[in-house]
Amino acid sequence: MADQAKGNGSGSAERAAPPLPSPADRIIRRGPEPQLVEILFKGKRREFFTAHVTPSIRAREYVVVEADRGQDLGMVSAVGGLAKRKCQACDDCDPNAMPGKKVLRRAAPVDVERALGLRAEEGDVRQQVRGMVLDHALKMKISDAEWQWDRNKLIIYFTADKRVDFRVLVRSLAKKYRTRIELKQIGVRDEAKRLDGVGRCGRELCSSNWLPELKPVTLQLAKDQNLSLNPSQISGACGRLMCSLRYEHDFYVQARKRFPKEGRQVRTAVGEETVVSVDIFVNRVTLKEPSGELRTIGLEDLKRETAEARRRSRSS
Repeated sequence: MADQAKGNGSGSAERAAPPLPSPADRIIRRGPEPQLVEILFKGKRREFFTAHVTPSIRAREYVVVEADRGQDLGMVSAVGGLAKRKCQACDDCDPNAMPGKKVLRRAAPVDVERALGLRAEEGDVRQQVRGMVLDHALKMKISDAEWQWDRNKLIIYFTADKRVDFRVLVRSLAKKYRTRIELKQIGVRDEAKRLDGVGRCGRELCSSNWLPELKPVTLQLAKDQNLSLNPSQISGACGRLMCSLRYEHDFYVQARKRFPKEGRQVRTAVGEETVVSVDIFVNRVTLKEPSGELRTIGLEDLKRETAEARRRSRSS
């Protein structure tokens, strides 16, 4: 009986043991869920990072992030669903994967002050580099200078019409500033995006304000929209074709599919006529009659006349 009682006591002790942690408890112990964030740096440079920070990061907070061989500081410009949509808007983005670079921590006030001090120095750095470019007789235009937050790297942005051999300049800069030097050649459109400005519409440049990626803009876009081909009227602040030429291009292409092409011969009630121009907004077509006179009719009227002309031709 004593042994049985002892056994029963042991069984009671086993039943009183704490339960195993649930999967949810184990997830909580691993740390916070990864958070996709968009970080804004100097010159409207935006990159996406993965954050494991508690509490969750909010927009307009300053954070310290992983950078090339060091650390950098930037401001959170988007989080969560908004950051995901902006990331998916980039052609080279994988919507099913989190960025490899990580947010290290929230920035302290002293970190932000240090970053502001570096920004104040960069104007002088840019002027000094321009002087060194003149000394080396290099055909390049220095656009901007940017210190990495930990001062482990100094990035010099420049534009040039041709390839430039700047190896001697890099050695001179490394000797002067005692840090890693990176010279990055950018196009004039990227320069306008980085330096910002005001467009002919009176508002901030699209490339600096919201445009996630600069895509090629060709003269064919202006031709498809029947715009003036005068460069002064279709060029932006950068001197290249305006980015806005892409915004309505798809609408024009789809709308013009309903109309006959300019120069095409069509058979109407008048006879063989030539399509001179089309107006997609009022659905009208201008035709040139065999006598040389011009007439303008609606698109539906033109379709009806051409259909009747085809029927007469088949019946005869």
